[in-house]
Amino acid sequence: MTLRILLVAPMALAMSAAADAATTDQTCRLPARVEPAPARPTPAHEVSRTRTDHYQLALSWSPEWCRGRSDRLQCQDNSFGFIVHGLWPSASRGPNPRFCAPAPPLDAATVRRRLCMTPSPTLMQHQWAAHGACGWRSAEAYFDRTAALWSELRPPRLAAPTMTAGQIREAFVAANPGIPRAALQVRVAAGNRLKEVGICYDLTYRPTACPRGVGTPDGVVVRITPRRA
Repeated sequence: MTLRILLVAPMALAMSAAADAATTDQTCRLPARVEPAPARPTPAHEVSRTRTDHYQLALSWSPEWCRGRSDRLQCQDNSFGFIVHGLWPSASRGPNPRFCAPAPPLDAATVRRRLCMTPSPTLMQHQWAAHGACGWRSAEAYFDRTAALWSELRPPRLAAPTMTAGQIREAFVAANPGIPRAALQVRVAAGNRLKEVGICYDLTYRPTACPRGVGTPDGVVVRITPRRA
C-alpha cells in the first residue's frame, strides 16, 4: 500500500491516499509537527533472546482500539481500518524474542515517514524496542522491512457487524491469494470483538503456517467494531 503525504497549509495537516481502492479507502491525515516518543527503560523481566524461527506481522483493527479512546491522530483525525501493530520476530516454542538489545529513541523523520502505517509514535517506539531490536541493526531497517510487507498486502474491508473467524480469514485470502489460511491468526478482545490479525512469515518473508496455530477457531462469531464515518 503506497501512501503519499501532501502538506495542506491552511489546515496544518498532511493527507495521504491509499493506492489500492479495491481493498480499503483508508486515508491518513498527519499533523504538521510530529514528536517522537521518548525511549523507556527496558523491563528486565521481559528480556528474552530466544532464537527467531519465523516472523509475524500483527495488524490491529483500529476501530476496536479506538472504541472508548480519544487519541487524536488515530481515533479523531483519521478513520483507519487495519493498521500495523508491529513486525515480530517469533519462536515456535517458549517465549518470543523481546527487548534483545538497546534501542535508541526514534528520530522525527522515521516516525513521520511511517506514521500512516502505525499511527502512534509511542507504539512505534515500543515496537522498535521490544521487537525490532531483536532482528535489525537500525530502526530504519526495521520499519523499512515492516513497510515492505505492509505494501504487499491488500487488507480487506470489513463492513459487516459480525463475521466468523473463518470468514475473516477467507476475506484476507480472497484479497491476498498468496497467503494461506493457516498463515492467518485471528485474535479477539473481550466480548469476541475483533482485535487483531497476525500474518506469519518464514525467515525469507514468505507467508507460512503459524507454528502456534490460527488463534480464534473458524466457527467463532466475531463482533466487528465499525469504522468511524
